[in-house]
Amino acid sequence: MTIDIEILQFLHYHPLSTRAEITRGIAGAPSDSTMKRLLSAAVKNGNVESVGRGPVTKYRLTAQAHLTMPLDLDTYFDRDIDEREVQESFNFDLIRDILPGVRLFTEEETSMLADAQKLFRQSISDMTEQEYRKEMERLGVDLSWKSSQIEGNTYSLLETERLLMEKQTASGKTKEEAIMLLNHKDALDFILDVPDYLAELSVHRIEDIHSILVKDLGVDRNIRHRRVGIIGTNYRPLDNEFQIREALEDTCNLVNSKENVFEKTFLVLLLLSYIQAFTDGNKRTARITSNAILIANGYCPISFRTVDSMDYKKAMLMFYEQNNISAFKKIFIDQFLFAVKTYF
Repeated sequence: MTIDIEILQFLHYHPLSTRAEITRGIAGAPSDSTMKRLLSAAVKNGNVESVGRGPVTKYRLTAQAHLTMPLDLDTYFDRDIDEREVQESFNFDLIRDILPGVRLFTEEETSMLADAQKLFRQSISDMTEQEYRKEMERLGVDLSWKSSQIEGNTYSLLETERLLMEKQTASGKTKEEAIMLLNHKDALDFILDVPDYLAELSVHRIEDIHSILVKDLGVDRNIRHRRVGIIGTNYRPLDNEFQIREALEDTCNLVNSKENVFEKTFLVLLLLSYIQAFTDGNKRTARITSNAILIANGYCPISFRTVDSMDYKKAMLMFYEQNNISAFKKIFIDQFLFAVKTYF
């Protein structure tokens, strides 16, 4: 880890620290003159802002750095749930005030994603409608399997394929597991049949996707009006129905205001999971809704097939607790590149 990253990580947990406090808090800290130069560079590049003047000057992260600076998942989760310093309640400033002004992807990341998308467009340009639908079907099996596995479903990929393609249930599995997988297929079929359904995001359309995903699973279809907890974290989502709806509406406005399709998709994945608008099925709804946006805009959908389920959960918890996107952004980019390479 470079010293400039160590400075950012120290300020992440110790905002408004003086140069002397930063120096004392970093192992193997450089000389005072080097620290002064590093902090000046961090201020200049927009990662750090200073408060005050002279020896009592204090430093803190900018909103950009707080959201995007690298935080290591393994190091972070070495600490038990009650030992982690977390933001325990919903951040009301995040959607309206912070995210609109933050660059979610660096220029290099944007270029990498754009090049992959060009490759996808070239690949499908020679496909017949039948060939395209067949590849989407293959991707859909993988997405249904992985999306369900992240939520604890025990069907294997092969068993999922048999269920979705041949309606053959696996022995030793629950009825609910099969329903969860079949609901994924229904949601994906709906999106492919109405590809422009999520060209513009709305609360009503998010609710529609959720309704398909939780059909026959004994889950309330409406926005919840009672408190929910999330296993593995002390973060507490909103528990007021009107505030939840307002947060969803703010999310729709933010997503619709973005021109970059990758930003739209990434925000949906993060924020629908963060808001937890429903009693269950929130992350499944986020994954399918984000793919619906990709499809509506002619982009390659994502199956998440090779992501480790625990890494996915940890990256999402990192966002809940620290409002930091670095770990989840890496998953998103890796999975988009994988999808382009693997399916088309």
